[in-house]
Amino acid sequence: MPSLYRLRSYHTIIVAAVFLSATANLSFFTAVLELYPFSDNSGFIVSMVILLIACLTLLMAVFSLVLHWRITVSFFLLVAAGTAYFSDQFGTVIDVDMIRNLAETDIAESSDLMNLSLALRIVLLGVVPVTLLWAHNPARVSWGKRLLGHTITAALALAIMAACIFSFSSQYASFFREHKSVRYYISPAYPIYSAMQFAASFAPTADPMPFMTLDAVANILETEDAHAELVILVVGETARADHFSLNGYERVTNPLLAKEQHLVSFSNIHSCGTSTAISVPCMFSYSAHENFNVNSARNTENGLDLLQTTGVNVLWRDNNSDSKGVADRVPFEDFRSSERNPVCDEECRDIGMLDGLQTYIDNKSGDILIVLHQMGSHGPAYYRRYPPAFEKFTPACQSAELSDCSQQEIINAYDNTILYTDYFLSQVIALLKVNSPKYETAMFYVSDHGESLGESGMYLHGMPYSFAPEAQTHVPVVAWIDPSSDIDYEQTLAIKDQANSHDAVFDTLLEVFEVSTALLPAAAVKLVVLEDEEDEEVHNAAR
Repeated sequence: MPSLYRLRSYHTIIVAAVFLSATANLSFFTAVLELYPFSDNSGFIVSMVILLIACLTLLMAVFSLVLHWRITVSFFLLVAAGTAYFSDQFGTVIDVDMIRNLAETDIAESSDLMNLSLALRIVLLGVVPVTLLWAHNPARVSWGKRLLGHTITAALALAIMAACIFSFSSQYASFFREHKSVRYYISPAYPIYSAMQFAASFAPTADPMPFMTLDAVANILETEDAHAELVILVVGETARADHFSLNGYERVTNPLLAKEQHLVSFSNIHSCGTSTAISVPCMFSYSAHENFNVNSARNTENGLDLLQTTGVNVLWRDNNSDSKGVADRVPFEDFRSSERNPVCDEECRDIGMLDGLQTYIDNKSGDILIVLHQMGSHGPAYYRRYPPAFEKFTPACQSAELSDCSQQEIINAYDNTILYTDYFLSQVIALLKVNSPKYETAMFYVSDHGESLGESGMYLHGMPYSFAPEAQTHVPVVAWIDPSSDIDYEQTLAIKDQANSHDAVFDTLLEVFEVSTALLPAAAVKLVVLEDEEDEEVHNAAR
Protein backbone atom coordinates (compact mmCIF):
# COMPACT_ATOMS: atom_id res chain seq x y z
CA MET A 1 0.00 0.00 0.00
CA PRO A 2 1.42 3.39 -0.92
CA SER A 3 2.46 5.84 1.78
CA LEU A 4 -0.20 8.33 2.87
CA TYR A 5 1.98 11.13 1.53
CA ARG A 6 2.28 9.51 -1.89
CA LEU A 7 -1.41 8.75 -2.47
CA ARG A 8 -2.72 9.91 -5.78
CA SER A 9 -5.55 12.42 -5.85
CA TYR A 10 -8.24 9.86 -6.61
CA HIS A 11 -6.97 7.68 -3.74
CA THR A 12 -7.44 10.70 -1.45
CA ILE A 13 -10.99 11.18 -2.73
CA ILE A 14 -11.83 7.58 -1.80
CA VAL A 15 -10.26 7.99 1.66
CA ALA A 16 -12.28 11.19 2.14
CA ALA A 17 -15.49 9.39 1.12
CA VAL A 18 -14.86 6.69 3.73
CA PHE A 19 -14.12 9.37 6.34
CA LEU A 20 -17.29 11.31 5.54
CA SER A 21 -19.44 8.18 5.61
CA ALA A 22 -18.10 7.33 9.06
CA THR A 23 -18.17 10.80 10.67
CA ALA A 24 -20.92 12.83 8.98
CA ASN A 25 -23.78 10.37 8.54
CA LEU A 26 -24.79 9.27 12.03
CA SER A 27 -28.32 10.67 11.56
CA PHE A 28 -28.67 8.92 8.22
CA PHE A 29 -27.61 5.49 9.49
CA THR A 30 -29.63 5.90 12.70
CA ALA A 31 -32.75 6.50 10.61
CA VAL A 32 -31.91 3.57 8.32
CA LEU A 33 -31.42 1.18 11.24
CA GLU A 34 -34.76 2.21 12.72
CA LEU A 35 -36.39 1.11 9.48
CA TYR A 36 -34.16 -1.90 8.78
CA PRO A 37 -32.78 -3.53 11.98
CA PHE A 38 -29.30 -4.85 11.36
CA SER A 39 -30.08 -8.30 12.73
CA ASP A 40 -32.61 -8.90 9.94
CA ASN A 41 -31.01 -6.81 7.19
CA SER A 42 -27.25 -7.14 7.63
CA GLY A 43 -26.52 -7.62 3.92
CA PHE A 44 -28.69 -4.67 2.91
CA ILE A 45 -27.10 -2.39 5.55
CA VAL A 46 -23.57 -3.35 4.47
CA SER A 47 -24.53 -2.67 0.85
CA MET A 48 -25.88 0.74 1.88
CA VAL A 49 -22.58 1.63 3.58
CA ILE A 50 -20.74 0.71 0.38
CA LEU A 51 -23.35 2.58 -1.67
CA LEU A 52 -22.86 5.74 0.39
CA ILE A 53 -19.06 5.59 0.09
CA ALA A 54 -19.37 5.08 -3.67
CA CYS A 55 -21.92 7.92 -3.95
CA LEU A 56 -19.66 10.40 -2.16
CA THR A 57 -16.68 9.20 -4.20
CA LEU A 58 -18.65 9.76 -7.40
CA LEU A 59 -19.68 13.26 -6.37
CA MET A 60 -16.18 14.37 -5.38
CA ALA A 61 -14.67 12.80 -8.51
CA VAL A 62 -17.17 14.64 -10.73
CA PHE A 63 -16.70 17.95 -8.86
CA SER A 64 -12.93 17.58 -9.22
CA LEU A 65 -13.33 17.53 -13.00
CA VAL A 66 -14.31 21.20 -12.68
CA LEU A 67 -12.62 22.33 -9.45
CA HIS A 68 -9.17 21.40 -8.19
CA TRP A 69 -9.46 18.15 -6.27
CA ARG A 70 -8.03 19.68 -3.07
CA ILE A 71 -10.67 22.42 -3.15
CA THR A 72 -13.39 19.84 -3.81
CA VAL A 73 -12.41 17.57 -0.91
CA SER A 74 -11.89 20.54 1.45
CA PHE A 75 -15.33 21.86 0.57
CA PHE A 76 -17.00 18.51 1.25
CA LEU A 77 -15.18 18.08 4.57
CA LEU A 78 -16.02 21.54 5.89
CA VAL A 79 -19.66 21.43 4.78
CA ALA A 80 -20.09 17.99 6.35
CA ALA A 81 -18.52 19.05 9.65
CA GLY A 82 -21.00 21.90 10.07
CA THR A 83 -24.22 20.47 8.66
CA ALA A 84 -23.89 17.02 10.24
CA TYR A 85 -23.65 18.66 13.67
CA PHE A 86 -27.14 20.16 13.29
CA SER A 87 -28.55 16.90 11.92
CA ASP A 88 -27.07 14.87 14.78
CA GLN A 89 -27.92 17.35 17.56
CA PHE A 90 -31.32 18.63 16.45
CA GLY A 91 -32.53 16.26 13.73
CA THR A 92 -32.30 19.15 11.26
CA VAL A 93 -32.57 18.56 7.52
CA ILE A 94 -30.49 21.02 5.49
CA ASP A 95 -32.78 21.57 2.50
CA VAL A 96 -33.43 24.62 0.31
CA ASP A 97 -35.81 26.22 2.79
CA MET A 98 -33.38 25.73 5.66
CA ILE A 99 -30.56 27.32 3.64
CA ARG A 100 -32.87 30.23 2.79
CA ASN A 101 -33.71 30.56 6.47
CA LEU A 102 -30.01 30.57 7.40
CA ALA A 103 -29.25 33.14 4.70
CA GLU A 104 -31.95 35.46 6.05
CA THR A 105 -31.15 34.99 9.74
CA ASP A 106 -29.42 37.86 11.47
CA ILE A 107 -26.29 37.61 13.62
CA ALA A 108 -28.24 37.76 16.89
CA GLU A 109 -30.31 34.71 15.98
CA SER A 110 -27.46 32.72 14.48
CA SER A 111 -25.26 33.37 17.53
CA ASP A 112 -27.63 31.23 19.59
CA LEU A 113 -26.57 28.25 17.49
CA MET A 114 -22.84 28.83 17.97
CA ASN A 115 -21.35 26.83 20.83
CA LEU A 116 -18.28 24.88 21.88
CA SER A 117 -19.57 21.55 20.54
CA LEU A 118 -20.09 22.99 17.07
CA ALA A 119 -16.66 24.64 17.11
CA LEU A 120 -14.94 21.43 18.22
CA ARG A 121 -16.69 19.43 15.55
CA ILE A 122 -15.73 21.85 12.80
CA VAL A 123 -12.13 21.90 14.01
CA LEU A 124 -11.70 18.14 14.56
CA LEU A 125 -13.73 16.86 11.60
CA GLY A 126 -13.22 19.78 9.23
CA VAL A 127 -10.21 21.98 9.83
CA VAL A 128 -7.79 19.23 10.92
CA PRO A 129 -8.53 16.91 7.95
CA VAL A 130 -8.34 19.84 5.54
CA THR A 131 -5.00 20.87 7.02
CA LEU A 132 -3.68 17.34 6.55
CA LEU A 133 -5.07 17.32 3.03
CA TRP A 134 -3.16 20.43 2.01
CA ALA A 135 -0.01 19.19 3.76
CA HIS A 136 -0.29 15.95 1.80
CA ASN A 137 2.21 15.62 -1.06
CA PRO A 138 0.49 13.46 -3.69
CA ALA A 139 2.25 11.45 -6.35
CA ARG A 140 3.02 13.73 -9.26
CA VAL A 141 1.09 12.96 -12.45
CA SER A 142 0.24 14.99 -15.50
CA TRP A 143 -3.03 16.89 -15.75
CA GLY A 144 -4.26 14.46 -18.39
CA LYS A 145 -3.54 11.40 -16.26
CA ARG A 146 -5.21 13.03 -13.24
CA LEU A 147 -8.31 13.78 -15.33
CA LEU A 148 -8.34 10.21 -16.59
CA GLY A 149 -7.91 8.84 -13.07
CA HIS A 150 -10.82 10.89 -11.73
CA THR A 151 -13.01 9.87 -14.67
CA ILE A 152 -12.22 6.18 -14.10
CA THR A 153 -12.85 6.64 -10.36
CA ALA A 154 -16.26 8.18 -11.07
CA ALA A 155 -17.14 5.36 -13.47
CA LEU A 156 -16.10 2.66 -11.01
CA ALA A 157 -18.04 4.35 -8.22
CA LEU A 158 -21.11 4.43 -10.44
CA ALA A 159 -20.66 0.75 -11.26
CA ILE A 160 -20.37 -0.15 -7.56
CA MET A 161 -23.53 1.82 -6.81
CA ALA A 162 -25.38 -0.07 -9.54
CA ALA A 163 -24.13 -3.42 -8.21
CA CYS A 164 -25.27 -2.57 -4.66
CA ILE A 165 -28.74 -1.56 -5.83
CA PHE A 166 -29.06 -4.59 -8.11
CA SER A 167 -28.05 -6.98 -5.33
CA PHE A 168 -30.88 -5.80 -3.05
CA SER A 169 -33.22 -4.35 -5.66
CA SER A 170 -36.47 -5.10 -3.86
CA GLN A 171 -35.36 -3.41 -0.63
CA TYR A 172 -33.89 -0.42 -2.45
CA ALA A 173 -37.10 -0.04 -4.47
CA SER A 174 -39.03 0.25 -1.21
CA PHE A 175 -36.42 2.48 0.40
CA PHE A 176 -36.27 4.99 -2.46
CA ARG A 177 -40.05 5.11 -2.86
CA GLU A 178 -41.26 5.06 0.74
CA HIS A 179 -38.47 6.67 2.77
CA LYS A 180 -37.48 9.76 0.84
CA SER A 181 -37.12 11.73 4.06
CA VAL A 182 -34.25 9.51 5.25
CA ARG A 183 -32.18 10.34 2.18
CA TYR A 184 -32.29 14.01 3.14
CA TYR A 185 -29.83 13.20 5.96
CA ILE A 186 -27.01 12.11 3.62
CA SER A 187 -24.17 14.50 4.37
CA PRO A 188 -22.72 16.49 2.77
CA ALA A 189 -24.44 15.43 -0.46
CA TYR A 190 -27.92 16.73 0.29
CA PRO A 191 -26.82 20.06 1.84
CA ILE A 192 -24.59 20.73 -1.19
CA TYR A 193 -27.42 19.81 -3.57
CA SER A 194 -29.78 22.13 -1.65
CA ALA A 195 -27.25 24.96 -1.73
CA MET A 196 -26.93 24.60 -5.49
CA GLN A 197 -30.72 24.73 -5.82
CA PHE A 198 -30.85 27.83 -3.63
CA ALA A 199 -28.12 29.55 -5.65
CA ALA A 200 -29.84 28.61 -8.92
CA SER A 201 -33.01 30.38 -7.78
CA PHE A 202 -31.12 33.68 -8.03
CA ALA A 203 -29.80 33.06 -11.51
CA PRO A 204 -30.91 35.82 -13.92
CA THR A 205 -33.43 34.83 -16.55
CA ALA A 206 -33.65 36.03 -20.12
CA ASP A 207 -37.00 37.66 -19.40
CA PRO A 208 -37.07 39.00 -15.82
CA MET A 209 -40.52 38.75 -14.24
CA PRO A 210 -42.16 42.17 -13.97
CA PHE A 211 -43.42 43.26 -10.58
CA MET A 212 -47.01 42.05 -10.26
CA THR A 213 -49.62 44.40 -8.85
CA LEU A 214 -53.06 43.41 -7.57
CA ASP A 215 -56.04 45.71 -8.02
CA ALA A 216 -57.92 46.50 -4.83
CA VAL A 217 -60.95 48.61 -3.95
CA ALA A 218 -61.97 49.73 -0.46
CA ASN A 219 -65.59 50.01 0.61
CA ILE A 220 -66.30 53.65 1.49
CA LEU A 221 -67.68 54.41 4.95
CA GLU A 222 -71.29 55.43 4.44
CA THR A 223 -71.81 57.72 7.44
CA GLU A 224 -69.72 60.47 8.96
CA ASP A 225 -69.81 58.90 12.43
CA ALA A 226 -68.76 55.46 11.22
CA HIS A 227 -65.69 54.30 13.14
CA ALA A 228 -62.41 53.45 11.46
CA GLU A 229 -60.69 50.11 12.00
CA LEU A 230 -57.71 49.69 14.31
CA VAL A 231 -56.24 46.21 14.03
CA ILE A 232 -53.00 44.92 15.53
CA LEU A 233 -51.66 41.73 13.97
CA VAL A 234 -48.99 40.00 16.03
CA VAL A 235 -46.82 37.65 14.00
CA GLY A 236 -45.57 35.14 16.55
CA GLU A 237 -42.34 33.18 16.37
CA THR A 238 -41.96 29.44 16.95
CA ALA A 239 -45.06 28.96 19.09
CA ARG A 240 -46.84 25.61 18.89
CA ALA A 241 -50.57 25.23 19.47
CA ASP A 242 -50.37 22.38 21.94
CA HIS A 243 -48.37 24.50 24.41
CA PHE A 244 -51.13 27.12 24.70
CA SER A 245 -53.35 26.42 27.70
CA LEU A 246 -56.11 28.12 25.71
CA ASN A 247 -56.00 24.98 23.56
CA GLY A 248 -56.04 22.52 26.45
CA TYR A 249 -52.35 22.33 27.46
CA GLU A 250 -52.22 21.13 31.06
CA ARG A 251 -49.85 23.91 32.11
CA VAL A 252 -51.29 27.39 32.50
CA THR A 253 -49.24 29.21 29.88
CA ASN A 254 -52.00 31.74 29.03
CA PRO A 255 -53.22 33.01 32.42
CA LEU A 256 -53.84 36.59 31.25
CA LEU A 257 -55.44 35.80 27.91
CA ALA A 258 -57.76 33.34 29.66
CA LYS A 259 -59.25 36.27 31.61
CA GLU A 260 -60.10 38.27 28.49
CA GLN A 261 -63.66 38.50 27.23
CA HIS A 262 -64.34 38.24 23.50
CA LEU A 263 -61.28 36.06 22.89
CA VAL A 264 -61.20 33.28 20.31
CA SER A 265 -58.45 30.64 20.17
CA PHE A 266 -58.48 28.81 16.84
CA SER A 267 -57.45 25.25 17.66
CA ASN A 268 -56.95 23.70 14.23
CA ILE A 269 -54.68 25.98 12.20
CA HIS A 270 -51.65 24.77 10.27
CA SER A 271 -48.76 26.85 9.01
CA CYS A 272 -47.69 27.48 5.45
CA GLY A 273 -44.12 26.43 6.20
CA THR A 274 -41.81 25.29 8.97
CA SER A 275 -39.52 28.32 8.84
CA THR A 276 -39.97 32.08 9.11
CA ALA A 277 -38.54 32.63 5.63
CA ILE A 278 -41.45 30.70 4.11
CA SER A 279 -44.36 31.14 6.51
CA VAL A 280 -44.25 34.91 6.94
CA PRO A 281 -44.34 35.87 3.24
CA CYS A 282 -46.82 33.04 2.58
CA MET A 283 -49.39 34.21 5.13
CA PHE A 284 -49.50 37.66 3.50
CA SER A 285 -49.51 36.33 -0.06
CA TYR A 286 -52.61 35.94 -2.24
CA SER A 287 -51.25 32.52 -3.26
CA ALA A 288 -52.35 29.56 -1.18
CA HIS A 289 -49.87 27.23 0.48
CA GLU A 290 -49.92 24.64 -2.30
CA ASN A 291 -49.18 27.30 -4.94
CA PHE A 292 -46.83 29.49 -2.95
CA ASN A 293 -43.40 30.32 -4.37
CA VAL A 294 -41.13 32.44 -2.21
CA ASN A 295 -39.31 33.99 -5.19
CA SER A 296 -42.45 35.10 -7.03
CA ALA A 297 -43.96 36.31 -3.73
CA ARG A 298 -41.17 38.87 -3.38
CA ASN A 299 -42.06 40.11 -6.84
CA THR A 300 -45.78 40.42 -6.19
CA GLU A 301 -47.90 42.76 -4.11
CA ASN A 302 -49.06 41.22 -0.85
CA GLY A 303 -51.89 41.87 1.56
CA LEU A 304 -50.15 44.81 3.23
CA ASP A 305 -49.53 46.44 -0.15
CA LEU A 306 -53.21 46.07 -1.05
CA LEU A 307 -54.39 47.59 2.21
CA GLN A 308 -51.98 50.51 1.92
CA THR A 309 -53.14 51.11 -1.68
CA THR A 310 -56.73 51.47 -0.47
CA GLY A 311 -55.80 54.06 2.16
CA VAL A 312 -55.17 51.93 5.26
CA ASN A 313 -52.32 53.23 7.43
CA VAL A 314 -49.95 50.25 7.63
CA LEU A 315 -47.00 50.01 10.04
CA TRP A 316 -44.64 47.05 10.56
CA ARG A 317 -42.61 46.90 13.76
CA ASP A 318 -40.01 44.13 13.94
CA ASN A 319 -38.17 42.54 16.86
CA ASN A 320 -37.15 39.52 14.76
CA SER A 321 -34.69 39.22 11.89
CA ASP A 322 -36.85 41.20 9.41
CA SER A 323 -40.14 40.99 7.50
CA LYS A 324 -38.81 38.53 4.87
CA GLY A 325 -39.76 41.00 2.15
CA VAL A 326 -43.37 41.50 3.27
CA ALA A 327 -42.86 45.07 4.53
CA ASP A 328 -40.52 46.24 1.77
CA ARG A 329 -43.09 48.79 0.55
CA VAL A 330 -44.75 49.87 3.81
CA PRO A 331 -43.39 51.82 6.81
CA PHE A 332 -40.97 49.58 8.74
CA GLU A 333 -39.44 50.10 12.18
CA ASP A 334 -36.64 47.92 13.58
CA PHE A 335 -36.86 47.25 17.33
CA ARG A 336 -33.87 44.93 17.65
CA SER A 337 -31.62 47.52 19.29
CA SER A 338 -31.84 49.91 22.22
CA GLU A 339 -31.66 52.84 19.82
CA ARG A 340 -35.40 52.37 19.23
CA ASN A 341 -36.51 49.69 21.69
CA PRO A 342 -36.63 51.05 25.27
CA VAL A 343 -36.93 47.59 26.86
CA CYS A 344 -33.59 45.85 26.33
CA ASP A 345 -31.63 43.80 28.86
CA GLU A 346 -29.98 40.56 27.75
CA GLU A 347 -31.81 41.19 24.48
CA CYS A 348 -34.47 43.61 23.28
CA ARG A 349 -37.93 42.54 24.42
CA ASP A 350 -41.08 42.25 22.39
CA ILE A 351 -42.96 44.49 24.81
CA GLY A 352 -40.77 47.38 23.64
CA MET A 353 -42.60 47.37 20.31
CA LEU A 354 -45.59 48.98 22.07
CA ASP A 355 -43.56 52.07 22.90
CA GLY A 356 -44.94 55.15 21.16
CA LEU A 357 -47.79 53.27 19.49
CA GLN A 358 -50.44 55.42 21.13
CA THR A 359 -48.77 58.54 19.74
CA TYR A 360 -48.67 56.91 16.31
CA ILE A 361 -52.40 56.11 16.54
CA ASP A 362 -53.26 59.62 17.74
CA ASN A 363 -51.46 61.14 14.75
CA LYS A 364 -53.31 59.06 12.17
CA SER A 365 -56.79 59.29 10.71
CA GLY A 366 -58.70 56.52 9.01
CA ASP A 367 -58.09 52.79 9.19
CA ILE A 368 -54.90 51.50 10.86
CA LEU A 369 -53.16 48.13 10.66
CA ILE A 370 -50.13 47.60 12.90
CA VAL A 371 -48.04 44.44 12.50
CA LEU A 372 -45.78 43.43 15.39
CA HIS A 373 -43.24 40.72 14.51
CA GLN A 374 -42.09 39.00 17.70
CA MET A 375 -38.86 37.35 18.71
CA GLY A 376 -41.29 35.12 20.59
CA SER A 377 -40.04 31.61 21.34
CA HIS A 378 -37.12 31.39 18.93
CA GLY A 379 -34.70 28.63 19.92
CA PRO A 380 -32.46 27.09 20.87
CA ALA A 381 -31.70 29.77 23.51
CA TYR A 382 -35.25 29.81 24.88
CA TYR A 383 -34.02 31.12 28.23
CA ARG A 384 -33.03 34.39 26.56
CA ARG A 385 -36.51 35.01 25.14
CA TYR A 386 -38.10 36.14 28.40
CA PRO A 387 -37.16 38.35 31.39
CA PRO A 388 -36.27 36.56 34.67
CA ALA A 389 -39.67 37.44 36.17
CA PHE A 390 -41.32 35.03 33.73
CA GLU A 391 -39.29 31.97 34.72
CA LYS A 392 -42.25 30.17 36.28
CA PHE A 393 -41.54 26.66 35.01
CA THR A 394 -38.30 25.35 36.53
CA PRO A 395 -35.67 24.09 36.27
CA ALA A 396 -35.36 25.78 32.88
CA CYS A 397 -32.58 25.00 30.43
CA GLN A 398 -30.03 27.80 30.63
CA SER A 399 -27.99 26.84 27.58
CA ALA A 400 -28.30 27.18 23.82
CA GLU A 401 -26.60 23.78 23.61
CA LEU A 402 -29.68 21.64 24.17
CA SER A 403 -27.64 18.50 24.77
CA ASP A 404 -26.62 20.08 28.09
CA CYS A 405 -30.23 19.92 29.30
CA SER A 406 -32.89 17.29 29.90
CA GLN A 407 -35.94 17.34 27.69
CA GLN A 408 -38.07 18.56 30.59
CA GLU A 409 -35.69 21.46 31.23
CA ILE A 410 -35.95 22.42 27.56
CA ILE A 411 -39.75 22.28 27.72
CA ASN A 412 -39.75 24.38 30.90
CA ALA A 413 -37.71 27.13 29.23
CA TYR A 414 -39.91 26.98 26.13
CA ASP A 415 -43.11 27.22 28.18
CA ASN A 416 -41.72 30.31 29.90
CA THR A 417 -41.45 31.95 26.47
CA ILE A 418 -45.15 31.23 25.88
CA LEU A 419 -45.93 32.76 29.26
CA TYR A 420 -44.13 35.93 28.20
CA THR A 421 -46.01 35.99 24.90
CA ASP A 422 -49.24 35.75 26.92
CA TYR A 423 -48.21 38.88 28.83
CA PHE A 424 -47.22 40.69 25.64
CA LEU A 425 -50.57 39.92 23.97
CA SER A 426 -52.48 41.05 27.06
CA GLN A 427 -50.70 44.40 26.81
CA VAL A 428 -51.58 44.66 23.13
CA ILE A 429 -55.23 44.13 24.05
CA ALA A 430 -54.97 46.77 26.81
CA LEU A 431 -53.72 49.27 24.24
CA LEU A 432 -56.60 48.49 21.93
CA LYS A 433 -59.15 48.88 24.72
CA VAL A 434 -57.92 52.42 25.31
CA ASN A 435 -58.77 53.21 21.68
CA SER A 436 -62.32 51.80 21.75
CA PRO A 437 -64.89 52.91 20.76
CA LYS A 438 -63.13 55.66 18.79
CA TYR A 439 -61.94 52.79 16.62
CA GLU A 440 -63.37 49.38 15.85
CA THR A 441 -60.55 47.41 17.43
CA ALA A 442 -59.32 43.84 17.11
CA MET A 443 -56.13 41.87 17.69
CA PHE A 444 -54.96 38.81 15.79
CA TYR A 445 -52.05 36.64 16.87
CA VAL A 446 -50.64 34.14 14.36
CA SER A 447 -47.51 32.09 14.96
CA ASP A 448 -45.31 31.53 11.91
CA HIS A 449 -44.53 27.86 12.68
CA GLY A 450 -44.13 25.49 15.59
CA GLU A 451 -41.15 23.82 17.24
CA SER A 452 -39.92 20.33 18.02
CA LEU A 453 -38.85 19.91 21.64
CA GLY A 454 -37.18 16.52 21.56
CA GLU A 455 -40.03 14.36 20.35
CA SER A 456 -38.50 11.43 18.42
CA GLY A 457 -35.09 13.02 18.99
CA MET A 458 -36.02 16.09 16.93
CA TYR A 459 -35.47 19.71 17.96
CA LEU A 460 -36.10 23.21 16.59
CA HIS A 461 -37.92 23.58 13.25
CA GLY A 462 -37.36 23.79 9.51
CA MET A 463 -38.08 20.20 8.51
CA PRO A 464 -39.32 19.71 4.92
CA TYR A 465 -43.06 20.29 5.09
CA SER A 466 -43.97 16.96 3.50
CA PHE A 467 -42.81 15.04 6.55
CA ALA A 468 -42.54 17.70 9.24
CA PRO A 469 -44.05 16.65 12.58
CA GLU A 470 -47.27 18.19 13.83
CA ALA A 471 -45.28 20.10 16.44
CA GLN A 472 -43.74 22.23 13.66
CA THR A 473 -46.90 22.88 11.62
CA HIS A 474 -49.79 23.11 14.13
CA VAL A 475 -49.75 26.74 15.24
CA PRO A 476 -51.71 28.88 17.71
CA VAL A 477 -53.95 31.59 16.31
CA VAL A 478 -55.83 33.92 18.67
CA ALA A 479 -58.28 36.74 18.01
CA TRP A 480 -59.51 39.36 20.44
CA ILE A 481 -62.61 41.15 19.18
CA ASP A 482 -63.78 44.31 20.89
CA PRO A 483 -67.57 44.88 21.04
CA SER A 484 -66.95 48.00 18.94
CA SER A 485 -65.86 45.82 16.02
CA ASP A 486 -68.26 44.69 13.31
CA ILE A 487 -66.73 41.21 13.56
CA ASP A 488 -69.41 38.85 14.86
CA TYR A 489 -67.81 37.34 17.95
CA GLU A 490 -70.40 34.59 18.47
CA GLN A 491 -70.28 33.44 14.85
CA THR A 492 -66.49 33.55 14.85
CA LEU A 493 -66.39 31.55 18.10
CA ALA A 494 -68.57 28.92 16.45
CA ILE A 495 -65.94 28.21 13.78
CA LYS A 496 -62.86 28.24 16.02
CA ASP A 497 -62.28 24.48 15.72
CA GLN A 498 -62.64 24.26 11.95
CA ALA A 499 -59.55 23.21 10.03
CA ASN A 500 -57.81 26.21 8.51
CA SER A 501 -54.35 27.48 7.66
CA HIS A 502 -52.14 30.51 7.15
CA ASP A 503 -54.03 31.00 3.88
CA ALA A 504 -56.76 32.62 5.97
CA VAL A 505 -54.58 35.56 7.07
CA PHE A 506 -54.65 37.33 3.69
CA ASP A 507 -58.41 36.92 3.33
CA THR A 508 -59.14 37.86 6.93
CA LEU A 509 -57.23 41.15 6.73
CA LEU A 510 -59.02 42.18 3.57
CA GLU A 511 -62.32 41.06 5.07
CA VAL A 512 -61.90 43.12 8.24
CA PHE A 513 -60.89 46.26 6.31
CA GLU A 514 -63.67 45.65 3.76
CA VAL A 515 -61.33 45.53 0.79
CA SER A 516 -62.13 43.66 -2.39
CA THR A 517 -59.97 42.86 -5.40
CA ALA A 518 -60.45 42.05 -9.04
CA LEU A 519 -59.22 38.50 -8.35
CA LEU A 520 -62.49 37.58 -6.75
CA PRO A 521 -63.67 34.01 -6.58
CA ALA A 522 -66.41 32.86 -4.34
CA ALA A 523 -65.98 31.83 -0.70
CA ALA A 524 -63.18 33.40 1.30
CA VAL A 525 -60.84 31.25 3.37
CA LYS A 526 -60.96 33.40 6.50
CA LEU A 527 -60.98 33.32 10.27
CA VAL A 528 -63.78 35.73 11.15
CA VAL A 529 -67.40 36.44 10.29
CA LEU A 530 -68.62 40.01 9.82
CA GLU A 531 -71.97 40.90 11.33
CA ASP A 532 -73.37 42.03 7.96
CA GLU A 533 -71.39 39.57 5.87
CA GLU A 534 -74.37 38.32 3.89
CA ASP A 535 -74.76 41.79 2.37
CA GLU A 536 -71.09 42.25 1.50
CA GLU A 537 -69.03 41.26 -1.50
CA VAL A 538 -65.71 40.49 0.10
CA HIS A 539 -62.41 39.41 -1.39
CA ASN A 540 -61.26 35.86 -1.78
CA ALA A 541 -57.79 35.31 -3.23
CA ALA A 542 -57.39 33.39 -6.49
CA ARG A 543 -56.51 30.07 -4.95
